[in-house]
Amino acid sequence: MFVRIVKMGFHEQNIETFLTNFEANKEKIRSFKGCQLLELYRDKNDPAIFFTYSYWEAEDDLENYRQSDVFKNVWAKTKPLFNMPPMAWSVDKLETLI
Repeated sequence: MFVRIVKMGFHEQNIETFLTNFEANKEKIRSFKGCQLLELYRDKNDPAIFFTYSYWEAEDDLENYRQSDVFKNVWAKTKPLFNMPPMAWSVDKLETLI
């Protein structure tokens, strides 16, 4: 399993559009083959900055999602809303303490 972290910054007037799009598509993303978890975070100091965390079984699963119509439709609506280039990391989860 690995974690995909994406940082996105939005123009203030586009935040509600982003949140509406996320709400409309979050179940489709989460139910995509290989996706084990999907979370959305908002920065405490800058409310225009958001992060998604998604847990994937394998890199091929993420790549299949990125080639899917679901991703292409979500990204087409999200990309024009940015106020900065998005940043993404794929990281291996090493430990969880609860």
